[in-house]
Amino acid sequence: MAVSPRRRQEIVDALRRGTVPQRGLDVMAVGLDRFGATIKAELQVVANSGAQFKAVRGEYGSGKTFFARWLSETAKTQEFATAEIQISETETPLHKLETVYRRIIESISTASARPSAFKEIIDNWFFNLQGDVVEAGVDASDRDAVAAATDDLIAKRLANVSKTAPAFAAALRGYRVAVERGEGAEAEGLLAWLGGQPHVASSLRRYAGVKGELDHFGALGFLQGLLTVLRDSGYSGLVVILDEVETLQRVRSDVREKSLNSLRQLLDEVDAGRFPGLYLLITGTPAFYDGQQGVQRLPPLAQRLETKFETNARYDNPRAPQLRLTGFTHESLHELGVRIRDLYADGAENGGRVALTIDNDFITDFAAKIAGQLGGKVGVAPRVFLRQLVDVMDKVDLHADFDPRREALGEVGALVGLTEEETAAIRRGDVRAGAPTNVDDIDLPL
Repeated sequence: MAVSPRRRQEIVDALRRGTVPQRGLDVMAVGLDRFGATIKAELQVVANSGAQFKAVRGEYGSGKTFFARWLSETAKTQEFATAEIQISETETPLHKLETVYRRIIESISTASARPSAFKEIIDNWFFNLQGDVVEAGVDASDRDAVAAATDDLIAKRLANVSKTAPAFAAALRGYRVAVERGEGAEAEGLLAWLGGQPHVASSLRRYAGVKGELDHFGALGFLQGLLTVLRDSGYSGLVVILDEVETLQRVRSDVREKSLNSLRQLLDEVDAGRFPGLYLLITGTPAFYDGQQGVQRLPPLAQRLETKFETNARYDNPRAPQLRLTGFTHESLHELGVRIRDLYADGAENGGRVALTIDNDFITDFAAKIAGQLGGKVGVAPRVFLRQLVDVMDKVDLHADFDPRREALGEVGALVGLTEEETAAIRRGDVRAGAPTNVDDIDLPL
């Protein structure tokens, strides 16, 4: 698979930091082939003015965030806009949909524009509307006629949205007027208000004839308006990812109830066809879906998400409401390591030495060492393994006399840089990172 030098560097840099790359994830999509055809088919349904919802479940380290970003990148190849949101009690509480909408606007991106692409999307929409007006026969040199016809077209395109969120259309018209007049501060302020930002000056709101700030119920109308704008701008739709929804288990009971009910409300609205062009994905742990502090606390939501899983994950149904991620095995970890080695070597100054020294046998042994230091928990290993592997390859690339088998495999020590979740996962297995896993390795003070 051909990868541009820039994208290769972005992937390697992200792995060096121990994070999931933002782009180029198809290179690393080990084990996701079983979901690919279904995801692409569901995205096509959404592109044809449908809507879809999917829940992903998996233990820590099983690749939920990676899956979400892989889906996001896949969607962008089909002309979708995407937004990824981390659910948290303080920053993005799920029971406040106005905050969720604001985070969508802040993180929205497209294949050609990084977050936030909101201004570019809005500006392209107005450009397309004016083009439609001119094609319909309005004299392009008559600015007043073009403006009046564009206003009429805005009203028609947003007719359904205006029934529930009339302020959305009013603010859009105000934004266009401010841009045409060259009033930059007013335009930026109205764009911020459209994006759900709080504390926009009342004078700016009066400029467009709108009042107050966006609330929980108004957010759904604004989301509907955003989908309309995207569709008219030539996009296939919007993928919204709500990541780490399991954090709801740790909030106050009243907040948890409100949040679960908000999630149920979103699912019902998707099923009712209110959001054509929306693909909604949530991620969470099995405990969130199955435990009494999560989905099971709200029976109507539990019924909507209920999915039967067979003992053998091979027979999981990718079309079901929930997808199960089983995490990495030694074999898939090795395959991932080989892919990253090849990617790194293609762009390294001494790529030939990297490819020769970091051979497949070394990757097998190195993966086993990392997994062993993590108590044999292969599912926890990918992030740590890739970060350490890139570090070893850096040293091979930089130092001609660096022997990775002697330096990287020879000494067994405690791993550093583990996250709290990784440390907790190791402790749940009652194995300390870096502890001897063989009785012969224990140094007795005799």
